[in-house]
Amino acid sequence: MQRSLKLGLLALLALLGVVILSLLTLRIVGLEPPYLDARSDEFVQRGRTGYPGLWLSGEVVREPVTNWDWVLDVDDPVRGNVVMLETRSWYGIPHSVNINAIPRGDALYISGSAQDFRLEQPFPAQKSWWANIERDPRVRMKIDGKLYEMTAAHIADRKEVIALFGRDPVTRVTAADGSEQITGIRHYWRVFQRNIPDYGEN
Repeated sequence: MQRSLKLGLLALLALLGVVILSLLTLRIVGLEPPYLDARSDEFVQRGRTGYPGLWLSGEVVREPVTNWDWVLDVDDPVRGNVVMLETRSWYGIPHSVNINAIPRGDALYISGSAQDFRLEQPFPAQKSWWANIERDPRVRMKIDGKLYEMTAAHIADRKEVIALFGRDPVTRVTAADGSEQITGIRHYWRVFQRNIPDYGEN
């Protein structure tokens, strides 16, 4: 009995060691979210979400970016100009996803939408990365192979969203009886660089 208890404890410790070593390795080399085309049937079948990753790896950019419009010109052979976003989960292991970034000159925005069963949940519970950002707005973005440390601020004013992007973030359809039904809600965040000097030489 005592021997089997010791063996069980040793097996548990060995398993814990393997898990810790694996996480440390992934922290160094990264585990990026696999790309899944948003126009594909697989994306629709998965509830309009892709598979998440963990840590993102790459060189961290320390210089301030004064114009983000170049993001639209990124043309990765697999992802196109889709970027990756790493958020901080409550349990300490990052949650990273593929998203679209929306540049507007010196401002950069990110967005995500909820449809179908996700509409039954209140914001920000519809998606893990939304909840992570609302709990801890410090994120990292991988754009064109480089990492940008950012802070995300949710845009809660619908009029501001319409003015910025020219569309209502809430989509509706009218049923045969004339009633309206919400079919989707898109949320936007502005992201700001962090961990860079506040003032440059110029």
